[in-house]
Amino acid sequence: MRTRNLAVTRLFGRRATLSRSVSLLRDFGHEQTAPDIFYGALARDSVELIGDLYRGLTGDALGGRVVLDVGGGPGYFAEVFHASGARYVPVEPDASEMHAAGLTVHGSVRGSGMALPFRDDSVDICFSSNVAEHVREPWTMAEEMLRVTKPGGLMVLSYTLWWGPFGGHETRPWHYLGGEYAAKRYARKHGHEPKNRFGESLFDVGAGDGFRWARSTPNGDLLAAFPRYHPRWAWWIIRVPILRELLASNLVLVFRAR
Repeated sequence: MRTRNLAVTRLFGRRATLSRSVSLLRDFGHEQTAPDIFYGALARDSVELIGDLYRGLTGDALGGRVVLDVGGGPGYFAEVFHASGARYVPVEPDASEMHAAGLTVHGSVRGSGMALPFRDDSVDICFSSNVAEHVREPWTMAEEMLRVTKPGGLMVLSYTLWWGPFGGHETRPWHYLGGEYAAKRYARKHGHEPKNRFGESLFDVGAGDGFRWARSTPNGDLLAAFPRYHPRWAWWIIRVPILRELLASNLVLVFRAR
């Protein structure tokens, strides 16, 4: 799918090296066993991603900007965004998830991404990292993200692709045989349900779904789309419909709000 302004990714593209991809892949192995390592790496990468894209769009740094994180969970991202000078506001619907890591994030908001408790045009940047695959109506959430973003502001939706190698999360690679099969197999093997239960807290969202929504929304302009964890020289796969579903792993959609 052709996008309108690839210049917005120029800064982050320089950062998207093979060594970064390898380092993130190594850290991702700790998601279930040592979440501090996993989310710490993801937080650092996220502030670099958002900071680079915002500078690419506006020429400005994050200092003083209001950054709304939809699905912010227990607040792993708060420290790095505060260090950037941004006014970081996480919103999370699940109270137990907000307190899961024992962190205290001032300004946290309990609310649903399906109906964000914020006024229209109220934040400079709205982003969501690895959340869309966990909600039944991801494009309702995406529209809400555009609604609360100021005209000309940045909206970034980053989500895991179902048919990619990490689509089944902890039930992978058995999700290729079906989400329900993968979940039941996990329960038999481990004696308990997976954290990410297919059909309840994990859904089969693809790249094609995101592009179809991006073409249809009247509330934002798609500036760029790329596979988040790939090196820059491999971003071309996002232009190949079937290949991107299998190999992109995570899709980033970058919008300028209208």
